[in-house]
Parts: sequence; C-alpha cells; structure tokens
Amino acid sequence: MEIGQYPAGSCSKEHQKIYQEWFAFADSDGDGRITGPDAIKFFGKSKLSRPDLKQVWAIADSRRQGYLGFGEFVAAMQLVSLAQAGNEITQDSLKRDDLSTLNPPVMEGLDALLAKSKHLVKRVDPEMDGFPQEQSSLTNKWFSSKSSKKIPLTAVTSVIDGLKKLYIEKLKPLEVTYKFNDFVSPLLTSSDFDAKPMVMLLGQYSTGKTTFIKHLLRTSYPGAHIGPEPTTDRFVVVMSGSDERTIPGNTIAVQADMPFSGLTTFGTAFLSKFECSQMRHPLLEHITFVDTPGVLSGEKQRTQRSYDFIGVTSWFAAKCDLILLLFDPHKLDISDEFKRVIGSLRGHDDKIRVVLNKADQIDTQQLMRVYGALMWSLGKVLNTPEVARVYIGSFNDKPVNESAVGPIGKELFEREQDDLLSDLKDIPKKACDRRINEFVKRARAAKIHAYIIGHLKKEMPTMMGKAKAQQRLIDNLQDEFEKVQREYHLPAGDFPYVEHFKEVLSGYSFDKFEKVKPKMIQAVDDMLGYDIPELLKNFRNPYE
Repeated sequence: MEIGQYPAGSCSKEHQKIYQEWFAFADSDGDGRITGPDAIKFFGKSKLSRPDLKQVWAIADSRRQGYLGFGEFVAAMQLVSLAQAGNEITQDSLKRDDLSTLNPPVMEGLDALLAKSKHLVKRVDPEMDGFPQEQSSLTNKWFSSKSSKKIPLTAVTSVIDGLKKLYIEKLKPLEVTYKFNDFVSPLLTSSDFDAKPMVMLLGQYSTGKTTFIKHLLRTSYPGAHIGPEPTTDRFVVVMSGSDERTIPGNTIAVQADMPFSGLTTFGTAFLSKFECSQMRHPLLEHITFVDTPGVLSGEKQRTQRSYDFIGVTSWFAAKCDLILLLFDPHKLDISDEFKRVIGSLRGHDDKIRVVLNKADQIDTQQLMRVYGALMWSLGKVLNTPEVARVYIGSFNDKPVNESAVGPIGKELFEREQDDLLSDLKDIPKKACDRRINEFVKRARAAKIHAYIIGHLKKEMPTMMGKAKAQQRLIDNLQDEFEKVQREYHLPAGDFPYVEHFKEVLSGYSFDKFEKVKPKMIQAVDDMLGYDIPELLKNFRNPYE
C-alpha cells in the first residue's frame, strides 16, 4: 500500500547529487524548504508555461503544506523534465518505471549561476524528505516560556508555521486567561502541530482492531496481542521509529517531540495503560495508528476502569484524522459504554467511518440482514440525519471465505477494501487542511468558553453571598448558557456539555475568573477573519 510523499531515492545517485546542488541553490534562506517565491525564481529557468508549472507544483506539493522539501523538489524536477519532453503531466506521471533513468531538466543559465556562486551551500540530506530538522527545532523554541511573544514573519515558511505563530500570539493568551486547558483541552505544543496524521480504531473486544492494523502493515507490531478474548487491554500508539521497541506511557507523555503531553491530565492510572509501539515501516512514516482496548458490555465495566476511558477517547478523537468504528456480525449490540464512547465523538462526525469486519463468516442473505440491523443500531446512537459510510469486508490476511459469500460477495469485499484503502491514502494529502480545520474549531470553542467564563464572573455579587450565588449559577448553568448565546449571537451547537462543565466548575471560585476582554476576543476574530485566509493565500500554489 503506497501512501504519501515521493522518496528522493526514485532517481539515480548521480542525479541525486545534481538535485542536491540545485536544491541548495534554490533554497534562498537555507532552511531546507523551497517556498513559492523560491520556486517562481528557480522553476522559471525551465521556460515551461505557467499552467504547466502550476500543475507541477500541485502534484509535488500534494499535501498543500506551502513548500517543497527535498523529496518533493526531486519529484517536481522529474515532472519538469517530462513536460519538456512533451509529456502530459498527471498524478500518475510519478509512477512511471523510467523515472530513475530520467535526465534532469534543462534549466536555462543555471550552470553559469552555480559556477558563479562561490560559497558552497551545505548539501541537503535526502532522508529529510520535506521535514527539515532545523525548521522544526526553530519553531520548537517559539513555544518555550522564555521566547518573546512576537515572531518575525520571515520565520514562517509553511502553513503549519503560520498556525503556530497565530496560536502563540493570538489564541494561546485567550486560552490561558480563561483556563480553557482545564475545561476543554490542554494547551498545544509544537509537536501537536508537527505530528503525523493519526487513525484511531474503536470497537468492542474481538472485532479485529489489532488484526486490521496488522493487515495494513502486513506484519505484527511490537507488543501486539490478538485473540478471541479481550486481549488489547491498553491504548497503543503504533508509529514510525528507528528500531522495534515499546515505550511505556509515562515516558512517552513527557517527550517534547511527541504529541502526547496532554494525556498527563488523565493521571498515572491511565498512563500505565498506555504505550507506544515503534517500528520501521514505510506506511508508518506517513500515518500513526491508535489501537484501543475493546469496549465491553454492561455497566460493571465502567466502574472497573481506573481512568476516564471516555475522556481519553475524546482526547484522541480531537487529534485523529480518521476514526474507524469496527463491528463484528456476531456482536451488533451497542453497549452502554460504546454508546457513551460514540457520544464523545460529537463534533467529529466527518472523521467517522464504520467498518463491518469479518463479514465473510456469514452468507449473503445473513449479511443483508446484519447490515440492516447495524444501520438501525447506529441510527439510534449517531444522532445525524446523514447515513454513516459503512465498509463491509474481512480485513485480515486470510483469503475471503468464498464458500460462505460466493463470487459476488468476494468481488464486493475487494471493492469495499479498495475504497477504504483509498480513504486511508488520502489522509496525508488532507493532513494540512485537517490541521487548519481543527485549529479553527479550537479557536471558536475557546472564544465561546471565554464568553461563558466572563459571564459567570459578571453575575457574581461584589460583596456578600458569593457562595450561594455561585451554587445558583452552577445549578442553572443551562439557562446561563442560553443568556450568553442570546447576548453574543452564538450558535447553540457550539456550546460544551452542561454536565461536564458543571463538574469542572465546582472546583473553582468564580470570583477569581477574568471578565470578558474585548481586545482578546477581537484578536481571535481578526485571526479567523483575516490572518488565516491571508496565510492560506500566501502559501497556496504560487502559479495560481
């Protein structure tokens, strides 16, 4: 399964050396990234038409990050070479077998310019492939408490850098002032922005979650347990690493380069049931998988968990790019806990995909009935008028049981599997758009939170009867939410769950809350209305 970017190794060593020299020359600020202005200057030497160069950039920067790393630059040069030879440029152009022998394109006047430039710019390591270490470590410093709040615009060389800058300068001050991190979500770190796209698998025990990951990787991952009984008793993050190993939860939660520091809020009881499994794998270089414990039936299970299972699931749901709900034809009942888990995914409906796994264990007639029953069950839990997308198949390494499903069933499963895989393939390409989407969602939630906190502060008496007034406000929180909604003309669907908000509020003194600060709110409004559209405009295809 090929996913993601173009390896620099798709050309010969000799050509790679040439491209390294060209890349270093084109990269005007030496940060390992070719941005739009760099590309316009350099690619213009190819004498290709503007529409051709627009297509070259669109294919090379398929993730829409707003820059080309070394791997993407090589891909762009190969596309330029193909276009100069009179070939039509398409997404499939980079799948040709003759790419490794393809000569570099003709770049007018480049040799003379290279000879003239006396200073030898440092060579780029092909392994960086679009993720320059220098830039990441530079942006990490922005998040340290000692850093000054103002970040120069010249330091921003990608859409993600721009979001980091906006977060630190405009959104983070609002979150800190109104304690957004205590009520809704921990403060973001640099690694939250840089993290690879994540896919979370949820389902009752023995629905094939771990087997599904194993099927995609075509191998088992370190620490994987598979069996008919509830085997995965912990949250396991399966990600790329230099060697095969498992890292305990407490260790991974304090690593600055990992996006899991927010999980420390769930305490040691959870972190002891959390681990990271690392291994070398081409798929894991682009996607991280989250394997979860099976959701068990019955109220008893909820009291046995030593940590907030629903809270953890909700935290991962906000970070993930895709959430797969797995069902087994023999376990279609949605237990109370599973109902609460699905309920906690509110606001992430666009990420949810339903997988009816192990479907070759029943015949076609039964499958039709099972599918109907599943849709009926889901309709009662997923409170949306739209029908959830359901993939039917048997996602394991065994051949499809044709004796049960027949040749038509086999063909159906294969097509469904292809559809699901193409959904997964699109994840890295959509990762940047997803980051922007989540960032805007977070900014809106933080703004509403600030209005709520400011309103509660305003309703408190100045002198006597503070405790009574606070209790009255907590008891009538739904009414207070409606007042805030009417006063500031906010959508009702964006407000937090009343019960959860009440729980957190009970640990605070409203008297110590901050009043609404219009300047802070205005800064976030400006960010949403002007700064983010401007950022996207600056880092879109330079030939548009």
